[in-house]
Amino acid sequence: MESSHQYLFIDFEFTMPEGKSLPKGFFPEIIEAGYVVVSANKIIKKYSSYIKPTFFPSLTNRCKKFLQISQEQVDLGITFPDFIQLLQQDVFENRTTVVTWGNMDMKVLRQNCHKHRLPFPFQHKELDLSMEYKKFFGDRNQTGLWKAVEAYGKKGTGKHHRALDDALTTYKIFQLVEKDKQYLAKPKPTTIGERVDLSKLLGKLAT
Repeated sequence: MESSHQYLFIDFEFTMPEGKSLPKGFFPEIIEAGYVVVSANKIIKKYSSYIKPTFFPSLTNRCKKFLQISQEQVDLGITFPDFIQLLQQDVFENRTTVVTWGNMDMKVLRQNCHKHRLPFPFQHKELDLSMEYKKFFGDRNQTGLWKAVEAYGKKGTGKHHRALDDALTTYKIFQLVEKDKQYLAKPKPTTIGERVDLSKLLGKLAT
């Protein structure tokens, strides 16, 4: 990572309909946000909050069960405009790369901003780490966040489908992939011992 550059690892959880039939005008509203600001390989801020939905304020049973989230938690959350204001403060005038796992978070954020008639908060480079991971490992299918970290023999941070925990897990995978990239870009020179099987050589000399 460049020392003069910051990274924003961000994740959202959003509302979902009860079944396959969507209510009229339904769209996924962000109800939980978590992000991690990293600069010079150090976490300089962690942020997590529930966000109160505006257009479809009542959570479906499916949403509450899947996300393990309650109606009371989101009702006590901040408003979406207040969240956008806080987010802009953390990226204001900073060279920032916004990192997500998959493209859905940015799609939903853009849609939520449009519905609230707010400008999109990022004018920065966006990186879909799942695509980076896919290209790096040559996977045909897009890998899930926690499956990807487990492929490294690691565990995800906290609980899956908690916004801040998923943002931290995304950061963890980013570090692992970057480390592998650096290793492949700068392979260690082989020693004579690695090029020649010394045991066989010594055996021949002894005969």
